[in-house]
Amino acid sequence: MPDNKPDITSLFEPKSVAIVGASHEPSKIGYKILENVIRGGYSGKVYPVNPKGGEILGYRVYKSILEIEDAIDLACISIPAPFVFEAVQQCASRGVKYLAIITSGFSEVGNISEERRIVEFARAHGMRVLGPNIFGIYSANASLNATFGPAQIRKGNVGIITQSGALGIAMMGKTQSENIGLSAIISIGNKSDIDETDLLEYLGSEQNTRVILMYIEGVKNGEKLVDALKKITKTKTVIVIKSGRSRRGAIAAASHTGSLAGEDNVFSDIMRQCGVIRCETISEALNLSKTVPELALPSGENTVIITNGGGVGVLAADASEKYGVNLYSDYPKLKSLFQDCVPQFGSTKNPVDLTGQATIQNYRDALKKALEADEISSVICVACETALFDVEGYADLIKNSFDQYRHKKPIVFSLFGGKKADECIAILRKDGIPVFHDVYDAVFCLGGLYRQLGNLKKPQSAEREVMVDKARIQEIIEIARRDGRRFLLSAEAHAILEAAGIPAPESRIARNLEEAVAFAEEIGYPVVLKVVSKQIIHKSDVGGVALDILNKEEVIDAYQSIINSCRQHMPDAHIEGVEICEMVEPGIEVIVGARIDPSFGPVVMFGLGGIYVEVMKDVAFRAAPVTPGEAVEMISEVKGYPLLLGVRGEKKKDINSIVDCILKMGMIINECREISDIEINPLVVYDDGEGARAVDARIILSNKEVKK
Repeated sequence: MPDNKPDITSLFEPKSVAIVGASHEPSKIGYKILENVIRGGYSGKVYPVNPKGGEILGYRVYKSILEIEDAIDLACISIPAPFVFEAVQQCASRGVKYLAIITSGFSEVGNISEERRIVEFARAHGMRVLGPNIFGIYSANASLNATFGPAQIRKGNVGIITQSGALGIAMMGKTQSENIGLSAIISIGNKSDIDETDLLEYLGSEQNTRVILMYIEGVKNGEKLVDALKKITKTKTVIVIKSGRSRRGAIAAASHTGSLAGEDNVFSDIMRQCGVIRCETISEALNLSKTVPELALPSGENTVIITNGGGVGVLAADASEKYGVNLYSDYPKLKSLFQDCVPQFGSTKNPVDLTGQATIQNYRDALKKALEADEISSVICVACETALFDVEGYADLIKNSFDQYRHKKPIVFSLFGGKKADECIAILRKDGIPVFHDVYDAVFCLGGLYRQLGNLKKPQSAEREVMVDKARIQEIIEIARRDGRRFLLSAEAHAILEAAGIPAPESRIARNLEEAVAFAEEIGYPVVLKVVSKQIIHKSDVGGVALDILNKEEVIDAYQSIINSCRQHMPDAHIEGVEICEMVEPGIEVIVGARIDPSFGPVVMFGLGGIYVEVMKDVAFRAAPVTPGEAVEMISEVKGYPLLLGVRGEKKKDINSIVDCILKMGMIINECREISDIEINPLVVYDDGEGARAVDARIILSNKEVKK
């Protein structure tokens, strides 16, 4: 396929648009798209196309796109699915650059072959395909509303990419009612060709876009997406809503758009790695999208809560901990700042409690001190409506404070009460002021600003050069392929670890009892015995492992016990021998793994190891290859991380050795794509400076036709 793709700018800022399927009937989608293009202020050339010809909304209708003599940047196709391919052929003959295929009836309903035929033809003729199964595209720079959504769209700083058409149209209406200005909103539907990453190429460099919001049901080319997001989040806030979190949700997402949802924990961890803020709900995402362009980034980490209610103040403090907002805790300084505006029975601690008798003047004084104090970086101002509380006065205070300080110091507001409070919030939000009913919503938005600040301040962790013997690894893989196996034997797995420089215990494979005794004597007691069989993957489940063997007699007993137990549990398994391994000294057991994820490609995993890892699921993921800094982050994310730092007098463990193992596993899975899964469990980690050793490894090859 030739690499002659057009500049993505032509999709967002086309000089000419053809509407293939423009309808004379106002109830049809083809009419609505044309109407939105014309009435949205688009200044480029517009070409309605319909076999009936005639005129629509004062524009000449061409019977075929072949009749159009001028160059066409974008063709919006809204005709029945059986006729789309012919229209695509005609677009190719006219040199169209981009096709926005509104029509449904393709891969989302199982019609994959026709969708593939359209894309292959389009790409071969220098065209790119947006869709099919989309509502269209809106671009503020071109004043282009080529959608069948709402006619009125407010221009602004938020770019939206959505995989769901219906949800995208609903978001268009919601952004209008919430006064959220859009720089673009694009529906990607089935993602047959153009995907999120292609669109990020434009939005990431478009100067008016400050926030990018993505609704995703499944990721098809995650490696490309990760590379793009890591760059964009250094300058812009990227928010994602991902459906398909649950098992049933993932199934629904796959049937809806023909794409796989992937494992949710992998998605979340990789988005964190990229600096993306994941939102649970559309409401959260829209609130954050609206707030970010309105507020300055905080200059530091210290936040103060000002409240007239102890309960709502505690809620704000709880929300701060949940969303990563650090509360200022220099109590002597807080007392000196706020003692003049806090009643005697109030509190100058953080939250600063003005009590239920607080007047607007109390609030005004406290806010002024907080907003002007250099030590305080951001403010959460919350209020409960009481019989003594002046709601209108609080609204005026909010507006004046926000107007004065919005570009100097971030401040968010919450007002909880009755009808008056609701009316005030509605009025203030229309002016772009971040005021909310629920204090958690307010703090969530401030937490989003701190997440973005962290992305900007995070030091770049240089990639460390990791050397693995790829030739040796490939040689081992070829042996297994010739043998018709996807599962590597223990000795083969240890050989791959050796090729990567990952320390492992000394081991031999005994084919009989005499060899078992001899090898145990050579290695030195204590030793471990493990069955070697192509058919037995989980050895301990069938009695195929014996630990802490101390002498010749125990070797004999263990060898015979393993053989008998395995034959009893799996009589059809071919037992090739028993592996005699050095018994390593005890330490902290962790798991380090890597695999080819169906959505993101090579990923690495870290967690606490041992037999309970699948039950506890205390693990973290990253897209591979990883930098040392990313490896340290994923280690620190697991709940068992404090064990590595040393507890109850124990010394800190050798975290650098874990980092080294993660980097090497990432390199193996990234460079040797025939390996689909590789796992070390356990990796036994010793005190700082004493290293770690891979006790057991499991390696599975990709599911491709094996060589005979």
